[in-house]
Amino acid sequence: MEARPLLEEALRERGLLYAWAPLAIPEEAEGRFRRFLAEGRHGGMAYLERGVEARFHLEHRFPWARSALVVFAPYAYPDPGVPKGGIRVGRVARYAWVRDYHLVLGEEVRALEGLARSLGVEAKGYVDHGPIPERTLAALTGIGWIGKSGMFLSQGFGVHAFIGVLLTSLEVEAPFPHPGRCGRCTRCLVSCPTGALLGDGTLDARVCVSYLTVEHKGFIPPALWPGMGEWLLGCDLCQEVCPWERFGKVWRGFRPEPELAHPNLEEFFRLSGRAFQRKFGDTAFARPGRARMARNALIVLSNLGLGEDLLREAAQDPHPLVRRTALHALFRAGLGIEGFLRDPDEGIRAEASVLLGEAPGAVDPFQDGGKSPGPEVKDEGA
Repeated sequence: MEARPLLEEALRERGLLYAWAPLAIPEEAEGRFRRFLAEGRHGGMAYLERGVEARFHLEHRFPWARSALVVFAPYAYPDPGVPKGGIRVGRVARYAWVRDYHLVLGEEVRALEGLARSLGVEAKGYVDHGPIPERTLAALTGIGWIGKSGMFLSQGFGVHAFIGVLLTSLEVEAPFPHPGRCGRCTRCLVSCPTGALLGDGTLDARVCVSYLTVEHKGFIPPALWPGMGEWLLGCDLCQEVCPWERFGKVWRGFRPEPELAHPNLEEFFRLSGRAFQRKFGDTAFARPGRARMARNALIVLSNLGLGEDLLREAAQDPHPLVRRTALHALFRAGLGIEGFLRDPDEGIRAEASVLLGEAPGAVDPFQDGGKSPGPEVKDEGA
């Protein structure tokens, strides 16, 4: 029996959706990505600048590759409910309600890769790692399109689906491209609280709530806080308002967890770095890490006008990023910040002086369009 039907049967047995695409990536996809980088809209994600040529010319790294078997794991699962106890406010994007999809779907793609090789097919699997244009390849399958939000949309499974890619040496015919079905709808653009979506399938990550809460490593200027609303990690607004959301499906391999959908904010301040890693090391919370999750929690509490005791506790946090965010959250709430004049970090002491009006010729350090002064705070592994 030929390899292709066997690979497809393996995916059907696991309940995963799939489609094939040739590796003929359109030039306009590469051009759009290069403009995105040239205009600085990738923010601090410098890793995207590496391997651009390799990303869109897969034949350079994989001369044997002829096609991509694109795997879809839909995740339109319901809210698992709010656990009792703790401080459980704020919102977590739906993708993070389960164990890290890179691990869960990655295991499936690795098994598929092993099967392909056992059948004599060259193969290499990816799940959102390495320079692979997953959404472009998904669009080349002909089962969906990239919407105005930049998300891959499908009438078959809606707007919530993780994408895995298995590059193979099998030849496939190019399917008919799926027509875009966004029409004149602009719900996703209107719903974006910070205006990050540009309407052409691209965004400005520098003001995207998902980028700020997950990828941005440093201090988030208070001018950006109102647009972040209640989002503790990620943002689902552009997907929630999409009309195609009603076609959502759920892959049976996912189990949403209440503690991930509605975490106790106290843990981001009271767990040590090691304890945080033990509890959240295989979840989406591990990417920002303990200190940045505490930063996000402070912004949510500030926006909601809640958690005065936790704000004061954060003022004593061992990490300067958390203390700096607490300084501005307390100031925004009209609470005392004099204690920050004795902070061990010189920069935080200086900002406290400015906010208290005690610095000579003090000016608002965030009046220049919300940009944060000084270098970003590094908090890897915190």
